[in-house]
Amino acid sequence: MKNLIKVVALVFWFSTICFAESNILLVRVSLDQATQQIIRDNNKRVLGAHTEIIDGKEVHVIKVLTSDGRIQHYKIDAETGAIIS
Repeated sequence: MKNLIKVVALVFWFSTICFAESNILLVRVSLDQATQQIIRDNNKRVLGAHTEIIDGKEVHVIKVLTSDGRIQHYKIDAETGAIIS
């Protein structure tokens, strides 16, 4: 009986980890969402956007034109949506 309880607890623990991992994958930010974030937060004109792998991570790179005519590049972590630079 004790072994059965241990097995059930182990299966429950493992399924919880798998469920948590699947939730992390659902948090991913699309290129369109990242672009909308830059437009909304900074009110800038987007000149271009693409996704690339930098240091093993998927990163959205968004090129914008500022109100004073300068060009800026934003890098958005595709997994978290955080601005890297």
